[in-house]
Amino acid sequence: MYDGHNRKINYLRVSVTDRCNFRCVYCMPTQGVNMLRHEEILTYEELLRIIRVVSHHGVSKIRLTGGEPLVRRGIIDFIRNIADLKTITDISLTTNGSLLATMATKLKAAGLTRVNISLDTIDPDQFQNITRGGDVNETIRGMEAALTAGLIPVKLNVVLTNIITERDLAYFVDLVHREPISIRFIEYMPIGESQLAAGPSIEEIKAMINAFGRGTLKPTLDIRGNGPAKYFYLPQAKGSFGFITPISDHFCGVCNRIRLTADGKFKPCLLSNQEIDVKAALRDGASDNDIVELFYNTIADKPQGHTLTNAGGETKFFRKMSQIGG
Repeated sequence: MYDGHNRKINYLRVSVTDRCNFRCVYCMPTQGVNMLRHEEILTYEELLRIIRVVSHHGVSKIRLTGGEPLVRRGIIDFIRNIADLKTITDISLTTNGSLLATMATKLKAAGLTRVNISLDTIDPDQFQNITRGGDVNETIRGMEAALTAGLIPVKLNVVLTNIITERDLAYFVDLVHREPISIRFIEYMPIGESQLAAGPSIEEIKAMINAFGRGTLKPTLDIRGNGPAKYFYLPQAKGSFGFITPISDHFCGVCNRIRLTADGKFKPCLLSNQEIDVKAALRDGASDNDIVELFYNTIADKPQGHTLTNAGGETKFFRKMSQIGG
């Protein structure tokens, strides 16, 4: 299935909850956000129906997000039910990692393919500050459990803010030499109310990695589910580094995804206020063809690109990041 800009759409990011056990400063404002009521969130049965329908119209990849998807009860059975459809070839999940240590093996057995874990710093105090209460050791244990369970490649998402240090980079360089892990540095997107500032540029991070003296970064394409990242490896390393540039070098031209929010809205773009209400249609007796039509309309509305810059953008976003799904 192709949109109006000849991009093949085969990927649906599904937010299963707006709740999270962290309160990350670039994801949620200090005062928090009003949580959705139980009846406002799509049921697993509704989510599964949407996935089943769109999987017969080009979607073969599903990523589960939140909030924090692992805080929603029944998530393992839900993953198993997606896998049982036999039409989705790649089921992945984005998580803060804090609950993974006890769930990774069960998630893998249910059919989860791989995980992305957010880890912006390994400094315990900075981590606690940026997550407003999180324990970095829980996230690291979750990462280790994911590796043991075979959720390969495990990907670490590192947002480049002003808290990142050489100590963090030294840890990441050592980690890719020890484990088959992909560490992805993501440019900070100024769409919230955070007091954080953008950190080093992608080129500065590359130079700092090269300066550790363990070889020079070389490009590679051999990464499963590589998406918008441009990947590089170091000689002798088991893992890799990825660089994601939503601001300095837009990848909108190859974007292949549509989003589904926890409260049942199709979104054609993360950085857009465009939404189409599929929940209302579902609860009003929509047929499968009706759902397909809404999905097609969403694809037709997918913009060619976003207008966000390092200084922010003209768009006033109706939702915080936690209400969209990362």
